[in-house]
Amino acid sequence: MDRIIAADVFIKIVEQKSLAGAARALDMSRSMVTRYLNQMEKWANTQLLHRSTRKITLTSEGEKVLNHSRELIAIAQNISAPIESNNRLNGQIRLSCSPFLAHDVLPNMLQQFLHAHPEVSIDVQISNHVTNLVEERIDLAIRITNDLDPNIIARPLGKCHSVLCASPEYLEKNSKPITTDDLSRHNCLNYSRFEKSMWHFSHPENPVSVAIAGNFSANDSSLLLKAALNNQGITLQPKFAAQKYINNGKLIHLLPHLKPQTLSIYGIYRSRKHQSLALRSFIDSLVTYFDKIDT
Repeated sequence: MDRIIAADVFIKIVEQKSLAGAARALDMSRSMVTRYLNQMEKWANTQLLHRSTRKITLTSEGEKVLNHSRELIAIAQNISAPIESNNRLNGQIRLSCSPFLAHDVLPNMLQQFLHAHPEVSIDVQISNHVTNLVEERIDLAIRITNDLDPNIIARPLGKCHSVLCASPEYLEKNSKPITTDDLSRHNCLNYSRFEKSMWHFSHPENPVSVAIAGNFSANDSSLLLKAALNNQGITLQPKFAAQKYINNGKLIHLLPHLKPQTLSIYGIYRSRKHQSLALRSFIDSLVTYFDKIDT
């Protein structure tokens, strides 16, 4: 399927005479169009286009690849293989998400979706890194961020709320913070992919940003949660992950009058127009799921 999409992108670049025009025609980000073109040239092992500030022209090899691409699209359009039979979806969905989402949030939803659609398979790739959807053959990447690249195609799925917490044992030895200023005297366990050494809180009057410091940081929130449970310090955690430990007394919710900055959850994909019915249904199910659960 990736080669069919890449062929379609290549044809659109030639027809529109620009990468930007192809992106508009396909409802795809320009960066994604560039990745598909690069992938086509990698497969062909040669340059396919001459690019200048004024125009795009085909190389001699590009002419051959264009003809092959049109043949490929024609074959794909004539294949009589229904994606959906008796309202049953099929095919594979290759999903990328963070360890927190994979372990704490999505397991029930994934099993419910697979139970409802037994002819669909899901391959989960767990990663905190920015994913190259084309090279890694990812259909959907779920990311938690307030700093989304405006050039990518994404759909809002939900919100991620956070809580500040620490173990009773840690607080017994180090005292309980009453104000945000008190955090400077504590060992704060920081998520290292956030803004360096800053925690942000909303407030009815003014938002508050607090400089924090500590002896342990990680780019995996579950590792920071385990550190807090082991009495190592104060952590800012997704509410969905920490709430059960707050409920059973293993963690204490700190500064509850302040609301940590809410993050957005996005589903990132290559194109709106080149989605299987299974992927579309899966994304719709994610929106419904995140709307129901308290994240």
